[in-house]
Amino acid sequence: MPPYDPSAFPPFAVTVDLVVLTVRRHALCALAVRRGEPPFQGRWALPGGFVRVDEDLEGAAARELAEETGLHPQSPAGSSPVYGAHLEQLATYGDPKRDPRMRVVSVAHLVLAPDLPAPKAGGDAHSARWAPVETLLEQDDIHTREGELAAPLAFDHARILGDGVERARSKIEYSSLATAFCPPEFTVGELRRVYEAVWGVALDPRNFHRKVTGTPGFLVPTGGTTTRQGGRPAQLFRAGGATLLNPPMLRPEV
Repeated sequence: MPPYDPSAFPPFAVTVDLVVLTVRRHALCALAVRRGEPPFQGRWALPGGFVRVDEDLEGAAARELAEETGLHPQSPAGSSPVYGAHLEQLATYGDPKRDPRMRVVSVAHLVLAPDLPAPKAGGDAHSARWAPVETLLEQDDIHTREGELAAPLAFDHARILGDGVERARSKIEYSSLATAFCPPEFTVGELRRVYEAVWGVALDPRNFHRKVTGTPGFLVPTGGTTTRQGGRPAQLFRAGGATLLNPPMLRPEV
């Protein structure tokens, strides 16, 4: 066999893109940044960037997450630092024409975190915002104040965002992932509003309470109560050790 010749293969770059989801004002929102440089200058996009030569993929995603949000991933053991976020690899996107600069393969990651503060733009981003996912996914159908169609997300980021949203929606059916949107201590009502925001449906409070408190290892009482939602004191819980829900919390058909 002839010796391996690296120059016989065309070079390409690897990036990480982040689908950062949170619940704000009872709506599922994603972090979007307005690009400050070509290509797609001025267009909204998902946060992300090129993988450095000394980084692995997880390290690059964690760095971009910290730069864009100030968040750090939860440790594998589950003892997350303050403002820790759930970070998992979503999918890989490699259409040869997805980036006009050169051949770029993107490894997208999904990030879930509790209600987050207003973002600050970093890197080559001109500005950043939280926006309801439906607004971002339907961007090309929305008219600006001047009557023109709003530009869709840059690159193939609408596809990536759609895949990330569907991953979150399906995964909270059979796992405890919905608690990643909650603070360390939360009420059943606050958890229900997470499900309602992610699924985009209204749930019966009594049935929901019965299901989540009756699933072994899903929620653990902290012994405290809160009145932050108004009304009578509500019992506080934290996420239990269960990673899979049995039976699953099936999303209603709409």
